[in-house]
Amino acid sequence: MAGPAAPEDLFARFDALGIAHRTIQHRPVFTVEEGVDLKASMPGGHSKNLFLRDKKGALFLLCALGETKIDLNAVSKLIGVGRFSFGSAELLSRHLGVTPGSVTLFALINDPDRAVTLLLDDALLAHDPVCFHPLRNDATTAISPADLLRFIASLGRAPIRLVFDVEGRPRLIEQTPGSAHIGG
Repeated sequence: MAGPAAPEDLFARFDALGIAHRTIQHRPVFTVEEGVDLKASMPGGHSKNLFLRDKKGALFLLCALGETKIDLNAVSKLIGVGRFSFGSAELLSRHLGVTPGSVTLFALINDPDRAVTLLLDDALLAHDPVCFHPLRNDATTAISPADLLRFIASLGRAPIRLVFDVEGRPRLIEQTPGSAHIGG
């Protein structure tokens, strides 16, 4: 595929995988707070997605339930990487093919080399459906949590799954051996 995937490419992948999806168009939303009124009319767990890099340049995508409090320093310590900062727009475009405000787990479709490690808040998976931007911030796409995990697996990935306490401190969810590792 030349260039990053478009929403139509994402939906075609869902269809090929037999993943039911529903997309609602809306005004562009750049932050969790900006979309509160829209989310009130859309059932499910809504995500916040943080594109991060550590001090050594490793890239991460942290996808969490919108309400989850996150202590980024504690996350970096827990998974054994350098302190996090936000990744630049240039790195975001190069590795995930999206622009700031459109960061989404679905953008992993644009990272076939698996340069970006997925960190996933397990609280998202308690909601059905789960909701993410479909590579653009003027729509929201809902799929089941099981289908989200199937989509991730179809990309040859296993997320590092985390649970956050009320203070934003994470702990790891038990992984199966070899299921997730830093760098892909």
